[in-house]
Amino acid sequence: MQAQTKVSDLTADQTKADAEVAAVRARRDRDQTRLDSGQITNPKDLQSIQNEIVALDRRIGSLEDAELEVMEELEAAQSELALATDALASLDARIADEFSALEESTREIDASAEALLAERGGATERVADALLTLYEKVRKTHGGVGAAALRHKRCEGCRLEINGADLREIAGKPSDEVLRCPECDRILVRTHDAGL
Repeated sequence: MQAQTKVSDLTADQTKADAEVAAVRARRDRDQTRLDSGQITNPKDLQSIQNEIVALDRRIGSLEDAELEVMEELEAAQSELALATDALASLDARIADEFSALEESTREIDASAEALLAERGGATERVADALLTLYEKVRKTHGGVGAAALRHKRCEGCRLEINGADLREIAGKPSDEVLRCPECDRILVRTHDAGL
């Protein structure tokens, strides 16, 4: 995540800035101790150490300013990361809820499918074996739909309107004859609104 990388980089920058400030302070403290101890008597050396202490003070000030900027950026990045983490947790919770709902829907569909299969089992006992074999063969080649209703001169399987000549031929066939759609070859089931 980009926010995590930014926080990590800024944390490393702050650690580096802290170390730099500490190193310069330690050097300044050593120089101040040497100056205060009275061991240096040469005026030129005294002046040099005093100048170095002034330069180190300026350096410490500049490093502390840079450190403050890094700390401010780090604080802003941490806030951004906290918001992103909260948003991610919220999204994870939503995904979990959706997944749970999906599992529940799947269980309901599976139960419904089992009930329909049981119902189908009873219905297929009343259908001739030859017709059932034909239905299974057609169903496998047409995406699970082996039979379709004939409504308003249209096959509900392929949704195409059957032409007049084919409709007349269908109308002339006995009511117990198995009909096939001339377009998709599915078994046609006559309905009261077939349009024959």
